Amino acid sequence: MNTFRRLLTVLVILVASGAIAKAQLPSPIIVQAATTNAAPVTKPVPETSDSIISAIKTLQELKAANEETLKKQQATLERLDELQQAAQQLKIFANRG
Repeated sequence: MNTFRRLLTVLVILVASGAIAKAQLPSPIIVQAATTNAAPVTKPVPETSDSIISAIKTLQELKAANEETLKKQQATLERLDELQQAAQQLKIFANRG
């Protein structure tokens, strides 16, 4: 019986933390569609090889940062899935008792 109480307490804490995490999500931002009156296209300025190399390095750094962000987001999604499963199990246990 003591183990059941511990399990129930852990599940309640997980569900509560999931509710808190969900409550902290920002509201969606609505962006207006682009109009057809786009800015006129200008001719590209020939770039030197140094500026191209620095641009490539910058893009590679941005790509690495984006990959890290995606990994963090994936871990967060997996954690939220675990919390959701725990909440469902808690509901099942609550209905049995």
